[in-house]
Amino acid sequence: MASDEDYSAFLDQANQDTGASNTSTQSASAQLKATDTDVPAVLQSVDQYYTSEADEPFEPVSLVWKGRVMPSENDFAELIGHKAEVSTLSDQEFDPKNEYGDVFKAVEKSGDGKARVFRVEVGRSRVWYYVVGMDAKGGKVVGLRAKAVES
Repeated sequence: MASDEDYSAFLDQANQDTGASNTSTQSASAQLKATDTDVPAVLQSVDQYYTSEADEPFEPVSLVWKGRVMPSENDFAELIGHKAEVSTLSDQEFDPKNEYGDVFKAVEKSGDGKARVFRVEVGRSRVWYYVVGMDAKGGKVVGLRAKAVES
């Protein structure tokens, strides 16, 4: 039976652009920052998967942010080291079936009580979803992220 890594590698190869190398697709995704400061304990205890063609787990996010308000789409792209498209989604657009209530609760508890969803494109069929909030006292953006495959 094939391992999850083998299946992921198969998907990476199948979804790459013709003429583009597999390493460029992987490196864009691997270079997105998730943490550069302490992660709140409530985020480390979340055990949930984002449902897509890949069913990836949510991972903690904790990034130093000196702003007093949530970063804009452009600021967020810079914060995570991404040079392509970043957009925001409403909670309802991200979670139309109300499957991720625990994710929102953990993010709201770790920050200022509000959550924002950023959609980060890293390839033709790969995206990262960041569900984040502000920890103004700690000077950071905190939350969870999950990788999705959308074809």
